[in-house]
Amino acid sequence: MSNEIIDKAKSNMDKSIAAFARNLTTIRAGVANASLLENVKVDYYGAPTPLTQMSSVTIPEPRVLMITPYDINSLDDIEHAILASDLGLNPANDGKVIRLVIPQLTGERRQEIAKQVGKYAEEAKIAVRNVRREAMDGLKKAEKNGDITEDEQRNLEKQVQKVTDDAVKTIDQKADDKRQEITQG
Repeated sequence: MSNEIIDKAKSNMDKSIAAFARNLTTIRAGVANASLLENVKVDYYGAPTPLTQMSSVTIPEPRVLMITPYDINSLDDIEHAILASDLGLNPANDGKVIRLVIPQLTGERRQEIAKQVGKYAEEAKIAVRNVRREAMDGLKKAEKNGDITEDEQRNLEKQVQKVTDDAVKTIDQKADDKRQEITQG
């Protein structure tokens, strides 16, 4: 019972870290990265379709994404979806492919992006702390029901705290790495 609580907490914290890592991939760091387009949905014959499912995305140059649609008729729809997205990029449509040039980041823009990384990191830490609280509540309930002793509860709470500290340390490390990538850019 008690190990289940810790295992579940660790699993949920790992999911929070994975979600944080996914959020970081959507942040533009001044270099071309196909994951920038993961959240772009194209209205394709009336259905919102992920851009990455209807085209191939290549990186011919360090700061250029080239989008080649599988269906050439969807080129205009893809262009409109990119313009409507929050990427802030201007697509160049040559009739066959769309090129997205990732602009060099200004110092001010780097600071804004670093703040966004911090915001995502804080959201991830809040999720981890919520998981910790649920685990601690579960341990208190188990002790109250007589499933574990008070000493076991204290020991398990220390284990939950260690798992929490490790998760927060991982989040901080990933955030620092991303900030460094942005400032080095």
